[in-house]
Amino acid sequence: MKLVKAIVRPNKVDAVKDALASCSAAGMTVSEVRGHGRQRGHSAMYRGREYEVSLLPKMRIETVVPDDMVEDVIEAISEAARTGEIGDGRVFVLPVEESRNIRTGERDVV
Repeated sequence: MKLVKAIVRPNKVDAVKDALASCSAAGMTVSEVRGHGRQRGHSAMYRGREYEVSLLPKMRIETVVPDDMVEDVIEAISEAARTGEIGDGRVFVLPVEESRNIRTGERDVV
């Protein structure tokens, strides 16, 4: 199993959620995060004064999928989140050694 983490624009969360549902991903976790990559923030105006916004609002979507679904999930996320502009986001894939259902104690070992 693999943990797929995607950092995407806030306005792309619904599209990514729908894309994951079409891939039959079992579940997901969505978190509000702040950060920057190559985009490096931007200038903004507040009460007539200009200031730098260096940490931009993003959304982190996490899902655990079987090894054979990883490429399909990455492709679905990438297509749904892509605008073609800098700041579209990133996808990370990490190995998962074990998961355990809290309610039942059932364990999934890879």
